[in-house]
Amino acid sequence: MSIVANEVLDAKGLVCPMPIVKTKKAITNLDPGKVLEVQATDRGSTADLKAWSEGTGHQYLGTVEEDGVLKHYIRGANDYETKDEKKFEHVVELKELQKKIEKDENTAVLDVREPAEYAFGHIPKAKNIPLGELDDRIDEVESDKELFIICRTGSRSDLAAQKLAKKGIKNIKNVVPGMLQWKGPTEKN
Repeated sequence: MSIVANEVLDAKGLVCPMPIVKTKKAITNLDPGKVLEVQATDRGSTADLKAWSEGTGHQYLGTVEEDGVLKHYIRGANDYETKDEKKFEHVVELKELQKKIEKDENTAVLDVREPAEYAFGHIPKAKNIPLGELDDRIDEVESDKELFIICRTGSRSDLAAQKLAKKGIKNIKNVVPGMLQWKGPTEKN
């Protein structure tokens, strides 16, 4: 498959949220209708960039993997197609989640990081459903409890919270800043 991109963005070696941050900046300089190729090595970048594109009106065209590099293709939107980027409104800080876990309140933790990230350290009893699998595994989400969604920094969990809210799931909280600064107990797989 031969895909021609108008601009190429090198995001190799960067992890969430940096591929999205760099993509936001690059796409503002791209003429509408032109294609941006984002080269990344972070496995989570596929779901991240797809969700971000859908949320802002840009067209996620697809991803091709070559020699361990993910090449994401995004078509820049026209002014009438773009949407203001929204953030999920119900946000809690790590310390609030930790208090609820310590009190053993009726809560559920959904970790939307990639399996390798989860395996090297996660909140005990947290359910791992990577953002890219969320649509296919939504029936596994504990929607009968207060649901805390966490990722590495709060970006993927924000996208996941928006996605679940659109599906009608209530009582969702996006946890910020994420596992990067979690000081509570962890488990490893």
